[in-house]
Amino acid sequence: MLLDGQRTIAHIDMDCFFVSVECLKDGSLKGKPVLVGGRGDRAVVAACSYEARTFGIHSAMPMKMALRLCPHAIIRGGDMEEYSNFSRHVTDIIAGNAPLYEKSSIDEFYLDISGMDKYFGSLKWASELRQKIMRETKLPISLGLASNKMVSKVATNEAKPSGQLSIPFGQEKIFLAPMPIDKIPMVGKETAAQLRRRGVETVKTLSEIPIGLLEAWLGKNGISLWNKANGIDETPVIPFHEQKSISTESTFSTDTIDMDFIHSELVRMTEKIAFELRQQNRLAGCVTVKIRYSDFETVTKQMSIAYTASDHVLLEKVKELFSKLYDRRLLIRLIGVRFSHMVSGNYQISLFEDTHEMISLYQAIDSIKSQYGWQLLMRGSSSGGRFEEQLQPYQKKETFTMKRRYPK
Repeated sequence: MLLDGQRTIAHIDMDCFFVSVECLKDGSLKGKPVLVGGRGDRAVVAACSYEARTFGIHSAMPMKMALRLCPHAIIRGGDMEEYSNFSRHVTDIIAGNAPLYEKSSIDEFYLDISGMDKYFGSLKWASELRQKIMRETKLPISLGLASNKMVSKVATNEAKPSGQLSIPFGQEKIFLAPMPIDKIPMVGKETAAQLRRRGVETVKTLSEIPIGLLEAWLGKNGISLWNKANGIDETPVIPFHEQKSISTESTFSTDTIDMDFIHSELVRMTEKIAFELRQQNRLAGCVTVKIRYSDFETVTKQMSIAYTASDHVLLEKVKELFSKLYDRRLLIRLIGVRFSHMVSGNYQISLFEDTHEMISLYQAIDSIKSQYGWQLLMRGSSSGGRFEEQLQPYQKKETFTMKRRYPK
C-alpha cells in the first residue's frame, strides 16, 4: 500500500557507456580491456571496460599509467558525437514512456514513478522499460529502484553490470548499513580518509554518529552525510524539459557590419557562457545563434552537438552557425548565443584529445575567473583579434589577455 509522501524512484544507468558504444561498433572488443581516450603520453582515460578495471585502471587516470598497468589494453580515441546520439536515443525512449524523468548526465536518468503500483507494479514497469531500452539500443543497462534518488543510485551500482535491484520501502538503512562509506554518492577520497582516521569504516557506523558531531567534523556536509547514511534523501526528480538554457545577447549602440568587431563579440559571449556551463558542471547538447538586423528582422539557427562545455569546441560551432545565418549582408543590431539541451557532466573527461596540460589550463583559467570575474581573463581575439585565429585556441600562437581591475 502506498503511504502518504512515499515515493518510488528508478535510476537507470548505461554501463560503461562509452566503452559499450565502442563494442557495438566493433564486436571484437567485447570481453577485452578497452580504454577510451587520447593516445598521447599526456592523454587521460575517459572510460574503461570492466576488464580493464581489474588491472586497477579508472577514468581520469593518465593513459601512460593505464598502459603500464595493462600493456595489452586496446585504446579507442572516442566519438563524442556517436555517444551523444545514443544518449539522445535512450532519452527519447524514456521520454515516450516515463511520466516524470530527469536526465542527470549523458548516461544516467532518474524516473519518478510514484503511484505506479496502483496500476502496473513499479518494479514490473521499470523492468519492462529497461528491457525495451536494451532491446532497441543493444546497450547494457542497470536499474535501481528505491524510495529516493540516493538509494536508487546506490542500488544501481550494486546491480552492475547489466542488472537490477529493488530496495523495499523501509529497508533503505538496512540495505546501506554494511557498505563501506565510499559507496555513498559524493563521498570522495578526502572525506572517506578523514572519516576512516576517526574509525568510521561502514555506513552503519556513520549513521550512528550524532549529527551534531558530524557537523562539527565536516560542516554542512556532515549533515548531508548523516541523512544519506540513514537512507534519507528528499531531493526531487527535476523534469528534464525544465532544464534551463544559458544564453547572452549583445545589442550594439550603433548598427554595424564590422565583421572583426562582431566576431570578437561572439568570442566574448561564447567564452562567458561556456564558463557558466563549467561552473554549473554541465554540458550543452545544442548551440543557437541569433541575429537581429537593423530593420528588426530577427533570425536564429541552431544545431545539435556532441555534449561539451569546452570553449574551443563551442566557438567553432558558433562561428559555423553565424556564417550560415548571416546571409542578408545588412547592418546588424543584435547578436545572441544560447547553449541548451544541458546535462550534468564533467567537461574535462569528455575532451578525448586533451593532455594534462590542456586540462590544467582550463582549471587554471576557471579558477582565476571564479575568484576575479570571467571578464578578467580572456583570449586575445575577444579583445579585438581576428575570429579565425580564435578557432585554434590552444596552439602555440594562442594568447590570453589579463584585464586590469584597477588603473595603474
